[in-house]
Amino acid sequence: MSVLREIVMGSGLVSVLAVVAALVLGGLLIASTDERVGRTVGYLFARPTDFLSAFWKAATGSYAALFQGAVFNPREGFAPLLETLTVSTPLICAGLGVALAFRAGLFNIGAQGQIIIGGTLAAYAGFAWHLPAGLHLLLVIVLGVAGGAVWGGLVGYLKARTGAHEVILTIMFNYVALYLLDFLLNTSAFQRPGETNPISPRLDETAVYPALSGSRLHLGFLAAILLTVAVWWILNRSTVGFEFRAVGANPDAARTAGVDVGRATVLVMALAGALAGAAGVAQVAGTEKVLTTGVAASYGFDAITVALLGRSTPWGTFAAGLLFGAFRAGAVQMQIQTGTPIDIVLVVQSLIVLFIAAPPLVRSLFGLGRGARKRAAQAREGADQPATATTTGGNA
Repeated sequence: MSVLREIVMGSGLVSVLAVVAALVLGGLLIASTDERVGRTVGYLFARPTDFLSAFWKAATGSYAALFQGAVFNPREGFAPLLETLTVSTPLICAGLGVALAFRAGLFNIGAQGQIIIGGTLAAYAGFAWHLPAGLHLLLVIVLGVAGGAVWGGLVGYLKARTGAHEVILTIMFNYVALYLLDFLLNTSAFQRPGETNPISPRLDETAVYPALSGSRLHLGFLAAILLTVAVWWILNRSTVGFEFRAVGANPDAARTAGVDVGRATVLVMALAGALAGAAGVAQVAGTEKVLTTGVAASYGFDAITVALLGRSTPWGTFAAGLLFGAFRAGAVQMQIQTGTPIDIVLVVQSLIVLFIAAPPLVRSLFGLGRGARKRAAQAREGADQPATATTTGGNA
């Protein structure tokens, strides 16, 4: 747990440098597998500038295409940015759930299952019940958030009552949620009439988030912003948030101070599940508008990286969610324009996780902390000198 605390509560500069290091290594990997670079290796010593030019163009060209697919390109303007915000919405919501649990000292691996349960309940309310506009969407949101909260709260309850580890519980709950969804989508209550594939009917128009700017971006992104503000307020301005942080810092000390650790555990996991459930709502009522077995994609697992990169702070998680959304949105354009496989984005994301999990490695790569270590060594030497002098005087 001390390692997790160091990763979560470390410097934000380390997170930024982890991204930089991952992008640099990713660029080297892209360039090393490029055909043009391979051709110039044959006459590297005769004309090294050809090799260096091809190497540079391969790396920067891929990242330029990624930027154009995620933020701006001359043909579509800022339309790619709207897609990035769309993809970022479930990442931000689920990431906030993981980050909130981290701040209470809990490792929530269950965002995937919480997204599935929240999305399943939200979708059912959206296609099975036909209600007036406004009320219908509100019911979809409430059921989705409540489903995620119950799924996460069950983990908190079992941990508080039995001492079972939340990592094992959430992993098992992920499998239960996944296979439960697979079962439901093959029943008449959830399967679209006339279909043999596991897909639900389309949600009613009254049950989906309104679209923004004529794109796939929907009001769920504004909900993600509001949730970020709410989590910030809970952690920094509320009594219950203080209890969460106290339990995360030292549960024994928090218990001695009068904090009900079991209650805090159940509550924080329920809130974490509710946030992940909001991600499920964003998927079914915002982006997809149907329920399938891939409703959660890999958002629940990517949310762990998002929370770690954001140092489990609400706004840091928000920014990390935007970054990973940009990776997802721009990867297709990168492959189309440069031929770079989409999998390189997964490699970069994995490298980010590696560097975040090893802060000393990042500090050593960028030369951070050398001055502090030198001053500490000088202080230790200064502390040893009087003791040596005293010992010498005593022997004389």
